Amino acid sequence: MGVVIPNPLRAGDPATGDRTVVWWAWAALVANTTIILTGGLVRLTGSGLGCPTWPRCTDESFVPHSALGLHGAIEFGNRMLTYVLIAVVVAMVVAVWRWSGTSRALRRLAVVIALGVPFQGVIGGITVLTDLNPWIVALHLILSMGLVALSTWLLLEVRGTDVAGLDRVVLATYALVWVVVYLGTIVTGSGPHAGDAEAPRNGLDPQAMSHLHAAGVYLLVAATLVCVWRLRTTSAARAAIVVLGVELAQGAVGFVQYLTDLPVALVAVHLVGAAALVAVSTRLLLVAPATVRSSSVPVSS
Repeated sequence: MGVVIPNPLRAGDPATGDRTVVWWAWAALVANTTIILTGGLVRLTGSGLGCPTWPRCTDESFVPHSALGLHGAIEFGNRMLTYVLIAVVVAMVVAVWRWSGTSRALRRLAVVIALGVPFQGVIGGITVLTDLNPWIVALHLILSMGLVALSTWLLLEVRGTDVAGLDRVVLATYALVWVVVYLGTIVTGSGPHAGDAEAPRNGLDPQAMSHLHAAGVYLLVAATLVCVWRLRTTSAARAAIVVLGVELAQGAVGFVQYLTDLPVALVAVHLVGAAALVAVSTRLLLVAPATVRSSSVPVSS
């Protein structure tokens, strides 16, 4: 049912991470998810150009002045949170580097996550310099989702989870997750929450894009149901059910926000839900192969 490949991050039997390294791995995952929410709130409050340039807030100052008002404070606050995230991922790298159960590949994964954060800051700056071009904004979000996926992988590793192998159906479902998330960014790029009243839109029909996004969700749910059935006798069954639950919840929020003209609160919930979907589907991708190989593994309680 799967293609077994060696785990490049850990040799021998998995060793459970100590409290410190697990805590910092969790912190990196939570922080990368939080910055997605705060970045979304910048857009949803129309504060995307609250600081009209980058890396300075204005041409004369790195900090906003009173004339920029609340929008300037919101945008500048989100920029400052990037430095908090950098501090978190640096601490995570140190914890992984010093952990007795680490490996060279695991250290590389931690460093990639850490380097991804300032790179994301640069992409965020480009979004400002391009007056919130919707395609750059979409790239900014997708890269943040990628950091969530990598942080999930790191967390599973330091907790000692067996992640060796790939199951073809689960892998295809995982690819669909990313297609659906990207289609969601296209819907956003065609909709009303541009981040600024003068920001450009992608020129696509919001209703047509919403229906295309919904069609992707239907296909994803169907594929996940297949995964649930395939993994029903394995210890990965619960992980598959969790993914299905998050998808259904996301679908419900998506339909309600569509029918209620995209209220800010629901859009923010949907954004965090997308990050949660990436995280739980990454977990499913990584834990399913170790259990699919043997149908005798009992379902975890």
